[in-house]
Amino acid sequence: MQQLSPADLHILLVEPSDTQRKIISRHLKMEQVQHISEANSVSSAFLQISEHQPDLIACALHFADGTALDLLQKIKQQPALSEIPFMLVSSETRKATLEEFKQSGVVAILPKPFTTAHLGKALNAAIDLLSPSELELSLFDVHDIRVLVVDDSRLARNHIKRVLSNLGIQHLTEAEDGQQAIEILKQQMFDLVVTDYNMPEVNGRELTQYIRENSQQSHIPVLMVTSEANDTHLSNIAQSGVNAMCDKPFEPELVKALLFKLLEQ
Repeated sequence: MQQLSPADLHILLVEPSDTQRKIISRHLKMEQVQHISEANSVSSAFLQISEHQPDLIACALHFADGTALDLLQKIKQQPALSEIPFMLVSSETRKATLEEFKQSGVVAILPKPFTTAHLGKALNAAIDLLSPSELELSLFDVHDIRVLVVDDSRLARNHIKRVLSNLGIQHLTEAEDGQQAIEILKQQMFDLVVTDYNMPEVNGRELTQYIRENSQQSHIPVLMVTSEANDTHLSNIAQSGVNAMCDKPFEPELVKALLFKLLEQ
């Protein structure tokens, strides 16, 4: 598949402020985006999306008739719309609020104000989802790799599976939490485990410790997906035997590089 460019994208910009819409549109055009539609409310945005699906939705957080999370949830409930990449554009910094979006499978969270680098990275993440590029390995056939995806959020699992499928990985098994993952690991063999950190029952660190200390598959590479930013906490996670860590949103290009490193070593 030919790689897309920002000029190929049709973006729906959902922003209640006329001034902010003009500013963001200008930045998008500077990145060569040519097709930009606009909406100023959750209801008008959903109507536009239903009538003509954009390639990417760039959405502010607060509106008179709801929030970006309301719009995102409505989209995810519609199978025909559920895979449209969604980018939050917000000055929000509260961890709990942003965590809801990270768990919902957004492609990027763009801060206000954002830099050209921020915007370029977010657009590239959307393009990577829309124009898949298989992972090329010398030691494995990527189509044969068996991956266990562990996350208590169904939407997050769906996003991770989509990214991995785009890389050519076909054998994907899901677990809703660490405890379920342990039971699956007792029955099946895997080449890679991709796990969230924050989960009920058994979290990602505890799952990794089980794999390293009690599993018959103690050698499996583990990629931890975490929203934790505390350096001490990250150090504790790393000491549990995790091979690599990446943040949510689960960025395709970074994941591709990490998987190449994990599977080719």
